[in-house]
Amino acid sequence: HNKMANQVNGNAVQLKEEEEPMDTSSVTHTEHYKTLIEAGLPQKVAERLDEIFQTGLVAYVDLDERAIDALREFNEEGALSVLQQFKESDLSHVQNKSAFLCGVMKTYRQREKQGSKVQESTKGPDEAKIKALLERTGYTLDVTTGQRKYGGPPPDTVYSGVQPGIGTEVFVGKIPRDLYEDELVPLFEKAGPIWDLRLMMDPLSGQNRGYAFITFCSKDAAQEAVKLCDNYEIRPGKHLGVCISVANNRLFVGSIPKNKTKENILEEFSKVTEGLVDVILYHQPDDKKKNRGFCFLEYEDHKSAAQARRRLMSGKVKVWGNVVTVEWADPVEEPDPEVMAKVKVLFVRNLATTVTEEILEKSFSEFGKLERVKKLKDYAFVHFEDRGAAVKAMNEMNGKEIEGEEIEIVLAKPPDKKRKERQAARQASRSTAYEDYYYYPPPRMPPPIRG
Repeated sequence: HNKMANQVNGNAVQLKEEEEPMDTSSVTHTEHYKTLIEAGLPQKVAERLDEIFQTGLVAYVDLDERAIDALREFNEEGALSVLQQFKESDLSHVQNKSAFLCGVMKTYRQREKQGSKVQESTKGPDEAKIKALLERTGYTLDVTTGQRKYGGPPPDTVYSGVQPGIGTEVFVGKIPRDLYEDELVPLFEKAGPIWDLRLMMDPLSGQNRGYAFITFCSKDAAQEAVKLCDNYEIRPGKHLGVCISVANNRLFVGSIPKNKTKENILEEFSKVTEGLVDVILYHQPDDKKKNRGFCFLEYEDHKSAAQARRRLMSGKVKVWGNVVTVEWADPVEEPDPEVMAKVKVLFVRNLATTVTEEILEKSFSEFGKLERVKKLKDYAFVHFEDRGAAVKAMNEMNGKEIEGEEIEIVLAKPPDKKRKERQAARQASRSTAYEDYYYYPPPRMPPPIRG
């Protein structure tokens, strides 16, 4: 029956002209042709797709309904040229062919919008070199239209533990646009075993976007990678930029009603977003019952935070009847342990309004000689002459009451260059504030656009 159907549709005839003489086994493959027609694809498009099935590039079962539906929305000419592009793409490392085809369609639409002629995909990587790399290392490579992912996880022989956490990922920038894993991996694996390397791709140009993320199996390896590879000349005159990447999972939220408690906020935002684990809230110095009108939301991972940010920014979600303002919070940069080991300044917070610099001076000078004390709002910096005295004071005074409020003490973190730059930009429009030391988290708005 199938054979009959094919002949009625003129398909078998069509195939005979374009292909080598068919043996019957491959003609039966075209049972899917009928399904494609029934799904509403134009005849020529169904034929072209059916030919692709027969080349073995992709099987009918690899394509989900989403891909077929999306294809149906193109006019015949568009659909044919999308399929042509798909057919010419290098699919050797593409695990999800259906998603890849959707990516090709999306890119095609973007190019149409820009009015640029759909260009032939630019020369990709040297496949022989990529193949040699994968054979040598035993890693996998998964290619989508947006990124090329090497490893994640790596082979068991390299590392069989759980996925590495915070501080193991580096950001690599200033990558030449026509450079791929075969040049990046040999350089970075010198720092230590790689968990995964994600090279971001620009589907419009077919080249990389100039940056990648590399997760190492340990923090030490990530730090070593920064030392070895930052400013490394990967090609004549082309220097890479490498720094530890902070996966941001904290959002800053403004326009919160001032009478809401931490519990209220946690409950309310848990209704509209997923993966919320904590709320960080500051009280007004003179009224502990009121918050300062903003808070930080801490999510379990970057993905949850990014989804929450999108939802809250969409304008569709209201919290207590209002649309809230949302930004990425400044990431908490882990200060350099060597620098922290020298700090002699304490950051003291949660001070009662009645606490004066004199009271602080009296309490803390018991532990050693002070250089100065500076109080701002409900926090203060206490500068000791001697590191040992500062540590002793912190250990003994943390959690003690001064003027009826329990104080919290941590070592002040010295200013960090990037943070200084961000602050300078923010403060250009404001009077200068106390900038010698910062602490975490900052009770000020993050810079306008980050993420």
